[in-house]
Amino acid sequence: MSDEIYYDPYDFAIDQNPYPTWKRMRDEAPLYYNEKYDFYALSRFDDVERASVDWQTYISGKGSVLEMIKNEVEIPQGSVLFEDPPIHDAHRSLMARTFTPRRVLELEPKLREFCARTLDPHVGSGSFDFIADLGADMPMRTIGMLLGIPEDDQEAIRDKIDANMHLADGTMPTDREYGTTRGDDFAHYIEWREKNPSDDIMTKLLNVEFDDGTGTVRKLHRDELLNYVGLIAAAGNETTTRLIGWTGKVLAEHPDQRRELANDFSLIPNAIEELLRFEPPSPVQARYITKDVEHYGRTVEAGNVMLLLTASANRDDRQFGDGDRFDIHRNIGHHLTFGYGLHFCLGAALARLEGRIALEEVLKRWPEWEVDWDNAKQAHTSTVRGWDSLPVFTS
Repeated sequence: MSDEIYYDPYDFAIDQNPYPTWKRMRDEAPLYYNEKYDFYALSRFDDVERASVDWQTYISGKGSVLEMIKNEVEIPQGSVLFEDPPIHDAHRSLMARTFTPRRVLELEPKLREFCARTLDPHVGSGSFDFIADLGADMPMRTIGMLLGIPEDDQEAIRDKIDANMHLADGTMPTDREYGTTRGDDFAHYIEWREKNPSDDIMTKLLNVEFDDGTGTVRKLHRDELLNYVGLIAAAGNETTTRLIGWTGKVLAEHPDQRRELANDFSLIPNAIEELLRFEPPSPVQARYITKDVEHYGRTVEAGNVMLLLTASANRDDRQFGDGDRFDIHRNIGHHLTFGYGLHFCLGAALARLEGRIALEEVLKRWPEWEVDWDNAKQAHTSTVRGWDSLPVFTS
């Protein structure tokens, strides 16, 4: 067996547990180069944090997923995750207007209702699935409600988003849609909302006027709106689903800490932060390099792709002592799970709220559980990392 470090974001075997590979990269190859797919990678906290802030050198405008950049995918209008200023700032400001802290806090009773609806039928059954019976449902209901999508249609949209993200095999995909559902998926909802306005994000985005960065004040073009709504739907479903799955898996492996949480719900917010640090749902971001940069005595020329290994950075012992140890009492400071700088996730407050409520509602019903490993299935994508199914035995 070769001692040479090899990291490949598409390799299923590595994706099962990439942390030993990332630790070696941090220690032995903090600037890593993959010859097969021609990309560089940064794995230490300080490097990932600095690159995340330097948006003029490490740009998102050619995509934030490796295969998007390599396949030179045309970025659809309104895809704020794949944009740079000034249009990024204009589009981001629209989201900031709709995902206000007040609006997020108002959602708590409804989120608990969603949890109860999906969890209560399993009380007394001896088992439930953290994905099928919670993680794939509650975030879907939440984002569907915010967008104004009828409940009968939410599941089909979620399933299409999920299927689009999965890798067919352990190689780079070359022919797929990227990042959002688009076009006809939302066109008829938008047409309906034009005639039937409501208090939802769809209505707000239809009517909002903004400066698009060129000095022009306008409304969103139809294609922009379709892509914008599609991106919200994708981001709102996938990442929180993965967080809830990791909550079930990690706390099953740390039963003493789980019991502490069951006995004292005030510990849960920090536990959610530690879960986000320990198992980030979105572990890798790609950036296109616009000018030559130097790392560890080596020049990386403009035109190359740099992967920012967020999940590796979050376990860097240089930032977090004993970073591979899960500790709900850890004084975290800040992690990089939601990004840093210009592209910090505007849905972070909502994800934290959903994660906290999901854990509280599970612990109210089942303070003890063990994973049914014979039937658990890990998902494999190039953008998010987590579980397709995570059934547990309860007591």
